[in-house]
Amino acid sequence: MPPKLLTKSKYMNGLQCLKLLWLVFNDPAKVSDPDAAKQHIFDQGHLVGELAKQLYPGGINIPHDNFRENINRTAQLTAGRKALFEAGFMSGKLFCRVDILNPSEDHQWDIVEVKSSTSVKEENLHDVAFQKYCLQKQGLVVNKCYLAVINNQYVKHGKIDPLQLFTVQDITEDVTAASQDIEDRIEAMFNTISAKECPDIKVGSYCSDPYDCAVVCCRADLPENNIFELYRGGKKCFELFNSGVLYIKDIPPDFKLSRVQQIQKWCDVMGISHIEKQPIKEFLSTLKEPLHYLDFETISPAIPLFDGTRPYQRVPFQFSLHVAEGKGKLRHAGFLADGAEDPRPVFLCRLKETLGSTGSIVTYNQAFEDSVLKELAEAFPDYAEWIAEVRTRLVDLLKPFQNFHYYDPLQKGSASIKQVLPALTGKGYKEMEIAGGEQASLAFLQVTYGEATAEERQQVRATLEKYCGLDTEGMLWIVEKLEKTARAK
Repeated sequence: MPPKLLTKSKYMNGLQCLKLLWLVFNDPAKVSDPDAAKQHIFDQGHLVGELAKQLYPGGINIPHDNFRENINRTAQLTAGRKALFEAGFMSGKLFCRVDILNPSEDHQWDIVEVKSSTSVKEENLHDVAFQKYCLQKQGLVVNKCYLAVINNQYVKHGKIDPLQLFTVQDITEDVTAASQDIEDRIEAMFNTISAKECPDIKVGSYCSDPYDCAVVCCRADLPENNIFELYRGGKKCFELFNSGVLYIKDIPPDFKLSRVQQIQKWCDVMGISHIEKQPIKEFLSTLKEPLHYLDFETISPAIPLFDGTRPYQRVPFQFSLHVAEGKGKLRHAGFLADGAEDPRPVFLCRLKETLGSTGSIVTYNQAFEDSVLKELAEAFPDYAEWIAEVRTRLVDLLKPFQNFHYYDPLQKGSASIKQVLPALTGKGYKEMEIAGGEQASLAFLQVTYGEATAEERQQVRATLEKYCGLDTEGMLWIVEKLEKTARAK
């Protein structure tokens, strides 16, 4: 493959940031490889793409492992006027591969781009615009452009039905609009690629729009307490950074900040915690013993695995429950699905067995557990009455921290339990192999539905139980810290 070939993925890099584009070609060591989460998205996209091919019976799959072979086979097969999958086109230094190329009227062609998302996004239009431009440069006439996205209202019953799983939307007019000045953009990108020096582009909102940038050098040297740790800073962070402000403590007095951002700045300046005892006491007064500390872990596959589920629906596969029963008594119960069948029936049965009928149920970010319970009630009506009662007992431990009634500078502008727990107790997730919900979900999917040895499976399951258990025991420690804080004079 020519070293300076502009593919559609690199074109998308260039649209997001010309510095990223230059580094991809000239200093790729500074561009990180996809992490496990991104790789999972790619893998899901591949599975979705394979299913979408069933929308066009009789279509021909063109192998794409060999670059030249893919291009040559495409050229041969276009004469046959059949749907082509993974058709490759190169014109000069431009290359694209089309998910589905479908013959249209009067020897024209339709482009069908397949995405694992559930709606049309602006970046999809530019993606297809680049494909259309490449095909036109090769002399093909493009009639219509379509985007096949996931229908998140589809409910699986038996074998997946691609006709119901996908919604195919006509994006022709939008692609035409996105194609304006595409030649100028491509020329600018090639000028950037061939430049001897990397463009001097500062960080901005485009660093995470539409994708999190893979360049590791732009923020690599940022110190602690920098303005990108500002709570929900958004555009303010970039505005401050590009005006020369590096630290939160140095934000000018006349710069408009929200109440909680003002608190965070004050804590950074003073180096101490912010504590509002009265709201903390009011929160603690809502807790009714015995206290049940509860946490769920879920998977949400793009293609439903179980009957009665929708694309991306959260399916709980694990819970941890710590119950503080008074006088120092602590009971723990948990569940981790074993096997590839739908985990929800056993999950619900075990939860009902272990969750007491009185006392508060403490969660961290109540909206998550509450929404999972609500969907379980809809799917399993026999449990609906019990679940309704359980939902009335939920209490959200996130609130005192989200409202900055308690804030420690060690939280670094975050109200997440992953930051709050170590800031308040000195204990945390730093040394754990699984240290977040997304990691837990991916690990469970891999050892349950992917390829894994018995030893790997056993090790991951043990790690999952340790991680989920820390979430619930950690909530207990946080409540104890809040109680001590409220009593202190």
